[in-house]
Amino acid sequence: VAAALPAAILAPQPGERVLDLCAAPGGKTAQLAAAGARVVAVDRSAPRLKRLTANLDRLGLTAEVHVADGLTFNAEPFPAVLLDAPCSATGTLRRHPDTAWNRTLADLANLVDLQARLLDRAWALTAPGGRLVYATCSLEPEEGERQIAAFLSRTPEAALIPINAAMVGNCAELIDPAGFLRALPCHLADFGGCDGFFAAVLVKAYP
Repeated sequence: VAAALPAAILAPQPGERVLDLCAAPGGKTAQLAAAGARVVAVDRSAPRLKRLTANLDRLGLTAEVHVADGLTFNAEPFPAVLLDAPCSATGTLRRHPDTAWNRTLADLANLVDLQARLLDRAWALTAPGGRLVYATCSLEPEEGERQIAAFLSRTPEAALIPINAAMVGNCAELIDPAGFLRALPCHLADFGGCDGFFAAVLVKAYP
């Protein structure tokens, strides 16, 4: 459930240009396209993008698809950007317990560095006045709260937009006091719980 929320939080307007920077396998691309956005979907994995395209075809949706590295992709800035960044996936341990054995502290450090570089690139592709949603399926603060704190400290034109209950289907328990989406496996207990997930919304000031 929580993994479906970043696209909803971005809340694109019909016809709005939206960049999905790490798009495959395409669930969020489909959500954005279904909301009426003109989606540009970027991923460096051609096989995974084939799955994305097949899913869009099956759903009768369209997007502009690019096989490209998110760190080097270039285009005119977008009013809305979604970065569901590669992460440790510790939020999915309930479904994938092997993750706990397949990750090391070195892996985490490498992922945190990659996320920071992708955030900077996504920000460069965000137009003034535009918004960026950063998300990971991780429980680690280094990939969530601390990542955003570091980004804000080095990016003076960025401001945090607190997420509110209305943006997440009135599930107030998924929002922490700082205004982040911080879903934990204990949340939504009446529905059997949910994966761990993090999301933040940033807005770029006009120069």
